Amino acid sequence: MVVLVDKFAGFCWGGVRAIDFAEKELQTSSKLYSLGDVIHNTAEVNRLAKLGLETITVEDFGKIPKGSKVLIRAHGEPPSTYKQAVAYGIELVDATCPVVTKVQERIKKFVDKNYQVVIFGKKDHAEVIGLRGVTSDKAIVILSLNEALEKVDLSKPTVLFSQTTMDKETFTIIASALRDKVKELVIGTIEDEAVDFHAKDTICGQVSGREKKLREFADSNDVVIFTAGKKSSNGKVLYAIAKEENANTFFVESKEEIDFSWFTGAETVGITGATSTPQWVMEEMKKVIEDHFKK
Repeated sequence: MVVLVDKFAGFCWGGVRAIDFAEKELQTSSKLYSLGDVIHNTAEVNRLAKLGLETITVEDFGKIPKGSKVLIRAHGEPPSTYKQAVAYGIELVDATCPVVTKVQERIKKFVDKNYQVVIFGKKDHAEVIGLRGVTSDKAIVILSLNEALEKVDLSKPTVLFSQTTMDKETFTIIASALRDKVKELVIGTIEDEAVDFHAKDTICGQVSGREKKLREFADSNDVVIFTAGKKSSNGKVLYAIAKEENANTFFVESKEEIDFSWFTGAETVGITGATSTPQWVMEEMKKVIEDHFKK
């Protein structure tokens, strides 16, 4: 039996950057706090915790020592977090993904122009909480075309943005429908110039580009192990895609969840994961499976 790790799986650039920030700070300090899990992967969070990274919330600002360093993860934070950090004498280590930062900046420009801001995304996702904060929580957050048609005031100048990790197909459907119904619609981009409907959206290319390669990988293996944190929004989406392509796709968060009966009769096993799945986790699972069948 051959066990392969998907070479296109693993951390997105923003996730790698946030972890690099954390590791660099922990080289000179025994303690660093993170606003929320630095990445939606339990194994990686536990690894960094052993180095001195502790997960907290904004509500904990008053409980940690003044002058503490707090990491803002790739998802970003609303403006209120920065204000509270100043009030509590906390030093922020800002690892917000530059793509997310650009989206926040673009949204702010449309808020200043009195546009109705619509965000395709999950209302309580960390990234969207930050985007909502830029609009003083006045943005309309939608997950479907029906929600868009119910909530959006079609008579107002409107700008449509997307959470960076959403699926492009649904976004395109929503954008097309709103273009036909909204009197003045702009599709939000991370670019500074004025844009029209055909301009590039704010869905991360590294995320949207994964689908085609993931389908090919899932289809080319008899069994697929998809590993990601249970909190990973991106993981849920990508797992569903792999499962759709290959019914013998199984979701596991840790190596302990592997059921070796899944591999009966399999000649090839593929291991893949989310943009928040560390490479070392996938390699570890590969070794566990190989070692089991060497016995």
